[in-house]
Amino acid sequence: MTRVVKDLAELKALAGQNLGVTEWHEITQDLINRFADTTGDHQWIHVDVERCTKESPYGACIAHGFLTVSLLPGFMREAVDVQGDYKMRINYGFNRLRFTGGVPAGSRIRAHFALTSVKDFEGGVEIAWTVSVEVEGREKPALLAEWLGRTYY
Repeated sequence: MTRVVKDLAELKALAGQNLGVTEWHEITQDLINRFADTTGDHQWIHVDVERCTKESPYGACIAHGFLTVSLLPGFMREAVDVQGDYKMRINYGFNRLRFTGGVPAGSRIRAHFALTSVKDFEGGVEIAWTVSVEVEGREKPALLAEWLGRTYY
């Protein structure tokens, strides 16, 4: 269920809180293969199903770390809807990004978003999110990040 935040004042008041989590999303081998084709990264650990079955510690191909990162904007829209009268929002990058475990093909993941901070700058705000992506049935997350966005008014 999407957490709706009505405006900037409400968002600022929520700093330090967990604001949302997505539904579970399956990471298919087809998705991994299409990402490999898009990026040109065809390392065996991602696309060679037969070899991964024999040699990978996961017993299956794993998603590219950057595939997991690329899902974050959609996951954010699913988890948290920050409303208000703004001109645009941009991805400003990461202060921290770690791939802490593989995402095997066929597994399901979901993302958690906590609001770290909201800082004013001339013309807008910089929003820092603590993000974790979990793999269903596993305690250790696959991704941990501090993700920055800028909203311009």
